[in-house]
Amino acid sequence: MDLAILINSVVYALLGIIIFVVGFIVADKLTPYDLWKQLVEEKNLALAIVVGAAALGICLIIAAAIH
Repeated sequence: MDLAILINSVVYALLGIIIFVVGFIVADKLTPYDLWKQLVEEKNLALAIVVGAAALGICLIIAAAIH
């Protein structure tokens, strides 16, 4: 196995994760309430579904852009 392929895969995976985290932070700042508090402490299921769907959408866009 070529080492360059492995390194590229790791770099792209890390880049995708970093972009996703930044996207989540931006979404958290744009909402009028604290997403983390709503999801973890208050267990808001409806918000969890919406955030999960948005996360999948962001991940698909990042994967398509990197691929």
